[in-house]
Amino acid sequence: MEWIKSFFGDLGITDFMRPTVGIFDLLDILIVAYVIYKIVFWIKETRAWALFKGILVIFVFAAVAAVLHLNTIMWILTNTISVGIIAVIVVFQPELRKALEELGKGKAFLFFSNLAKVDTEGSNQKIANRTIEEILKAADKMAAVKTGALILLEQDVPLGDLERTGIPIDAIVSSQLLINIFEHNTPLHDGAVIIRSNRVAAATCFLPLTESNDISMELGTRHRAAIGASEVSDAYVIVVSEETGAISMAQGGTLYRDVTVDSLRKMLSGSTKSTKRKLVLWKGRQTK
Repeated sequence: MEWIKSFFGDLGITDFMRPTVGIFDLLDILIVAYVIYKIVFWIKETRAWALFKGILVIFVFAAVAAVLHLNTIMWILTNTISVGIIAVIVVFQPELRKALEELGKGKAFLFFSNLAKVDTEGSNQKIANRTIEEILKAADKMAAVKTGALILLEQDVPLGDLERTGIPIDAIVSSQLLINIFEHNTPLHDGAVIIRSNRVAAATCFLPLTESNDISMELGTRHRAAIGASEVSDAYVIVVSEETGAISMAQGGTLYRDVTVDSLRKMLSGSTKSTKRKLVLWKGRQTK
């Protein structure tokens, strides 16, 4: 028992043999256990799992060193722990950013953001419908002649960081403008168009490619960029394939392929969520 007392003494715990556990302590333990479970479950779905296992090995090694009183090793670990925390933040930066983005897109924040919104649905509905129809008209015409296109419709999550990678436009959405932007060999055709508040905000914007390994090999860079943009935001991302002329839409990290203009209209209008579920059910989860 002496080595156990010594181990806990090194951790600053001197009265561990007489614990007093109350209901709030149990609640505290349950919350911490649930948070740890969710973190481990989330990390297992990312590339950080191998790095996380390496960190666990280091902690086990440190525990063994503390039990065996390997003072040199303990001194090294103690004096490098502050640097190690910074290193962990740097190594896990992409995963931490994604986790914070998911937390920011939670239902609680969505509820408060909806409370802060001004009720202007009636005055903006006609403009929104016109914007949707112009986008659908452009997508249909570009699909007919196999002109590649990538269009983002900003929702609650701002796309300012993506917009800054392109060229500002600030023009009213029209099918003629969109078709002209994505016309072959034009200065603005390469990249994505971002639409905000029923206006074309920017063109030639660069999007982050998805890092998922489950993407079909038949999908090119344009579709991978669409999925990647939908993973870091809640935007609707419309894709027109340059090879097949098929229209697809990415939302929430899922790509709905070969959608019709009518189906796309329902999805953009938000009239029914069942449309999306049927597409996934019948066409499969197209990101795999």
